[in-house]
Amino acid sequence: MPLHDWSRVEAGIFHAFHTVWVGLIQNTLNEGLLPEGFYALAEQHVGLGITDVLTLHGGVGAAGAMPSSPDVGGTAVAEAPPKTRRRHTVQGSLSARRRSLAVRHVSGHRLVALIEIVSPANKDRPLNVEQFARKAVDALDAGVHVLLVDLFAPGPHDPGGMHGVIVQRLEDSELVYDVPPDEPATLASYASGPSVEILIEHVAIGAPVPEMPLFLRPDRYVNVPLDATYQAAYHGMPAFWRGVLEGGPTV
Repeated sequence: MPLHDWSRVEAGIFHAFHTVWVGLIQNTLNEGLLPEGFYALAEQHVGLGITDVLTLHGGVGAAGAMPSSPDVGGTAVAEAPPKTRRRHTVQGSLSARRRSLAVRHVSGHRLVALIEIVSPANKDRPLNVEQFARKAVDALDAGVHVLLVDLFAPGPHDPGGMHGVIVQRLEDSELVYDVPPDEPATLASYASGPSVEILIEHVAIGAPVPEMPLFLRPDRYVNVPLDATYQAAYHGMPAFWRGVLEGGPTV
């Protein structure tokens, strides 16, 4: 299923699609993609301009720590490195920056990773861009891995895309990330550790959405089938709006 130009429809239409897509990703992760001891939940965060956040948790041990054995599950980076066309490393310790207080779930299970799917509301004003980027940086500061899915082209408040804003915050830099103009969508997987390893793909309108790694530890990951879940969510959209997205008249 090719990626559609979601700027052709109003934000509420993408939100409806977004909600279904998040639920399908959650179900796919929980139906055997995640190793034993891990589970995914879709959550809503009110007041941050971030409507749907897919969170990944693992059960705690007796000491409250995540399992550290080499057979924690997933794919070992050393054995099968994730395949993306771009890679970037943010060097240095992250511990000096402000930590988020919301990195543990109320159940007592430790938050391991986040999947963040960007909505138009996240990019429509500087405050919302800053809040979204700060949430991602705070998560990485706390050792939580992040998978970013930004299907929208860079805008006036994120000229390097949302990934570019996050990298600026991580590196304390004003350099604008270079998004290929013919591939405006950005997928970025961040592995938090002594440094942050970032694996990046850009996607053109009309191209398939590639699978991306979601890290469980800096050395282990699972591939998230973004295209299959995107297709399933899209097929459930009203025919009228599918027609608009496929080149019909806008309203």
